Amino acid sequence: MKVCIVCSLVRPEEKMLLEAFRQRGVEVDVVDDRSVVFDLCDLASWRRYDVVVERCVSQSRATYVQRIMKLAGVRTVNTHEVIENCGDKFITTQLLLQHGVPTTRVMMAFTPASALEAIERIGYPCVLKPVIGSWGRGVVRVNDRDAAEAVVTLRDELGSYVQHIYYVQELIRKPGRDIRSFVVGDKTIAAIYRTSDHWITNTHLGGKASNCPVTPEIDAISVAAARAVGGGIVAVDLFEDPARGLLVNEVNHTMEFRNSVPATGVDIPGAMADYVINICKA
Repeated sequence: MKVCIVCSLVRPEEKMLLEAFRQRGVEVDVVDDRSVVFDLCDLASWRRYDVVVERCVSQSRATYVQRIMKLAGVRTVNTHEVIENCGDKFITTQLLLQHGVPTTRVMMAFTPASALEAIERIGYPCVLKPVIGSWGRGVVRVNDRDAAEAVVTLRDELGSYVQHIYYVQELIRKPGRDIRSFVVGDKTIAAIYRTSDHWITNTHLGGKASNCPVTPEIDAISVAAARAVGGGIVAVDLFEDPARGLLVNEVNHTMEFRNSVPATGVDIPGAMADYVINICKA
């Protein structure tokens, strides 16, 4: 059995994953997505791998790498479909709604005038997000009309087509935290609370991780969200709404877990490695 991990950097997560494979006696090659060159007319050398695991920081690179692997006939974790489904917040929301997975109220618009109308209809305060992005970048809380006009005008002048797609989300009154659950295959293996005094609770922006017991409700909604985007290995961000219970916020296709292993005591990279090995054996 031979595995390839394509990544941008060998971060703590990749080191932990490599160690998990080493403990299981699996040979792994690491390929840097910054230097790799693919000959699309000659991909035979990639067929020496039983599976290619994507751990790219860049969503676009991740998508193209896994599409190229599909062209080569090589199995992948995750698939390019899952990356694309998770990487665009509209597509994620679309799939959650189509599969009946509880999620937040979202409105979409494509011009400054219609974006302001969407924001007014959602009501203040609300959240304006780029449809593509991670780590909380570009996510803003809009508290009033003045703020709405300011952020919409700025995005309209930035030029990128992504900035001209307005994804307006209701603001959930969180109890100072949200939940991130980790789904491997058809099982929620762990979950953490991400707690912060700021309304954005990403650990990347200073949120603190602590263990969250995986209740049957958390497991059910997390697995349903994972299946909606195509399955595999994903992290699901959940809100605790006072009236509606758990709601899915986003689904992440290249999950980070360096802070979650010590917080939960769960061997997340080990579970990931076992999943990949089982894919190879299938």
